[in-house]
Amino acid sequence: MAVFLRSPAALYLLAAIFAAASLLVLDVRTLIPPDEGRYAEMAREMFISGDWVTTRLNGIKYFEKPPLHAWMSAAAFSLFGLGEWQARLWNGLCGIGGVLMVAHTGRRVFGQRAGLYAALVLGSMLFWAAGSQFNSLDLPVAAIMSLALCALLIAQRDDATPAQRRIWMLVCWAAMALSVLAKGLIGVVLPAGVLAIYIVASGDRAILRRLHPISGFTLFMAIALPWFVLVAARNPEQPHFFFIHEHWNRFFLKTHHREGPWYYFLVLMLPASLPWLPLLPKALTTARKRVAGQFQAAQLLLVWTVFILAFFSYSSSKLPGYMLPVFPAMALLAGAYLERAPRSLAVLASVLLAVIGVVGLACLPFIPGLDTMLLWIAFVAALLAGLLAWLAESRGLRTGMVAALAVGGWLLTQLAMASHEPFGRNKAGLQAALAIRAELRAETPVYSVGTYEQSMTFYMGHTVIPVAYEDELSFGLVQEPWRGIASLDEFHARWRAAAARGEPQYAIMRSDLYFAARRLGLPMRERASAANIVVVSAP
Repeated sequence: MAVFLRSPAALYLLAAIFAAASLLVLDVRTLIPPDEGRYAEMAREMFISGDWVTTRLNGIKYFEKPPLHAWMSAAAFSLFGLGEWQARLWNGLCGIGGVLMVAHTGRRVFGQRAGLYAALVLGSMLFWAAGSQFNSLDLPVAAIMSLALCALLIAQRDDATPAQRRIWMLVCWAAMALSVLAKGLIGVVLPAGVLAIYIVASGDRAILRRLHPISGFTLFMAIALPWFVLVAARNPEQPHFFFIHEHWNRFFLKTHHREGPWYYFLVLMLPASLPWLPLLPKALTTARKRVAGQFQAAQLLLVWTVFILAFFSYSSSKLPGYMLPVFPAMALLAGAYLERAPRSLAVLASVLLAVIGVVGLACLPFIPGLDTMLLWIAFVAALLAGLLAWLAESRGLRTGMVAALAVGGWLLTQLAMASHEPFGRNKAGLQAALAIRAELRAETPVYSVGTYEQSMTFYMGHTVIPVAYEDELSFGLVQEPWRGIASLDEFHARWRAAAARGEPQYAIMRSDLYFAARRLGLPMRERASAANIVVVSAP
């Protein structure tokens, strides 16, 4: 296999197979709330309205995040129509692009085989493989930040020509600008922090002269600034909410109720980096070594990994996806280390994947609500891949071992995610949404009582009027209070009046509020139900 993969044609074929497989699995699951439904609906509304400046959720101003993800998904809807795989397409392309960029960077910085190994590691890491198929902001921002990292590594190589250095540094600056449009100020704060620590740790102060700061910063501002100027001109309230509430408060305060212990991400790293976990500690510690008088690529990757994990560990807001930017750096270090890693660690990684398969099969009877056949295939694939990797390593076939682990890890992740579909369909309220979708017109009121079901608005193709509910819609409702109903009493009065006139109306009601409304004699007919909600219409 090692001889086969030395051929450029073979590498292109491998990349094409990976890209095709990654795109094909985009359409196997329902959009799961809250994240997948939220970002699909924001893009749908942008596509329908044609307003690409003021971002909205459920027709209400929503400024928690910048617009890049909505732009890309709305563009996918424009090209390919509305649908689940279209909503996930941007994530899928970013996942593929991140793997290919790591392959190219690894080849240029550490050697051809290291680049191949790094790509196989990243493409099969559980969190990266899963994030590439899940419609949220975290994977795209991680991929774009990894583009900035990879461009910096290539630009700063000791053998880079002045033209190569300038071009790749401009790519780095552009990627940081896109990171800001993808997630906010972390797109520049994190790379700047990494660079500062690297300079102190390595003593490589000469790098400051090689950053092309004037042309780079000009390009950065030309990409990142226009939207912020436009959105603030149309919505003067946006800058304070975005920069203070969504950046300062989210990092330093616990107002978002997403706090966790300092070791939150360290614990998550155990499943997130499977099946490569046994190799990573040694790959990271090896990167501490310095070579005097040279650009310290491995040390920069180590600083990137440690600083980003420390940054989000200190933050008062913690979510699993925040750690995704570290995986491309870890994959590059693992790819470089795998060429010389001792057989014992390679065997341990193989055994770990096989054990996961065995334990998963043993626990299968106790896992409710999922597609057990897909889970059975997933765990069998993990077991067989682990055994195949062990066999390849025992025969001295390191590339075969890496390839077997990568295929096994990728299949385990994708099949496990697909097995979630029975639960996901119910949680998304898919059938409940489809039960009334054909009856809805643009002017038909649909109330959402005590809840906001993030995926149902997308599947209905219709926004709702929130009743006695604010949560993440609270800021937008303060700006546009007429888009919601503050109290249940007001909703009951409006519903009774419309029912008396015989006007069509619908409501998605939290289950307890539905039964309370029945006791009050509210005229309504149950149409469908899903997890903790009931859909009703006027009788």
